[in-house]
Formats: sequence, C-alpha cells, structure tokens
Amino acid sequence: MNAKTVLAVDPGSSKCGLAVVERDEQGGIHLRWRAIVPRGALEVEVLEAFSSVPFTLAVVGAGTRSKEVVTEIREVLPSMAVLVVDERDTTMHARERYWEHNPRRGWRRLLPATLQVPPDPVDDFVALILAERVLGEGH
Repeated sequence: MNAKTVLAVDPGSSKCGLAVVERDEQGGIHLRWRAIVPRGALEVEVLEAFSSVPFTLAVVGAGTRSKEVVTEIREVLPSMAVLVVDERDTTMHARERYWEHNPRRGWRRLLPATLQVPPDPVDDFVALILAERVLGEGH
C-alpha cells in the first residue's frame, strides 16, 4: 500500500473544518493537523497546511458551500486534485471522535457519549472522518 497524504475540508457558510491526514505504507491512518477556520480564511489556511504538511489530494464534503470551496482550493493550488465526497453521517461520527480526543470529565462521564453534544464545534473532526473514508478506500 502506498503512503498518501490528503487535506479534507468540511465546508460551511461561516466556518470550515480542516484536517491533514496521512495513510502510511502499512495502511495506518494518522492525523497530522486539524483546525476550524473562519470561511474567509480558508485560502490562507489551505496554503499554510500545504506548506506544513504537503498533501497530494484535497477532499471536500459535498455539503453547504462545497462548490465554492472547490473553486477556492483550485485558485490557490491549481494543480491539486480535488475529490468531492458524501458527508452522510459524518457529524454523528465526529461527535464520537471528539470525545475520544477530549475525554469526558465530571458529570459528563455519567451519561453515554451518544447522548451528549460536544461543547465545541466538531467541523475539524468531520474533516478527519472524510479523510479517513477516502484513505480507507485505497484511493
């Protein structure tokens, strides 16, 4: 299996979740960078992510503002391949992933994680889920 690094974007109207994720030679998937950025800062953050951890593919969720995000990525990285993917069930999975990265404390430990909404936005974790789906399919 080849190593591959992707940038995934969960597009939104006011903010975007970003994640740079790598699949190594053995097929292991590793989160390299993640952020939630204001919609207007997307182009700058995409370039910053690329300079920090170069990637070979941009993955964009097919939801709100996806066409605009694809256009912006192509403007700042004209030769970058862009793949638009289905976002079905990503928010639910991202909430679960949030609790893995931010263990529940106090009273939150008493309720099942599936019954709780994280106190912070999970757009970056949605992007992580999108990247994992693509990398897991062996693209």
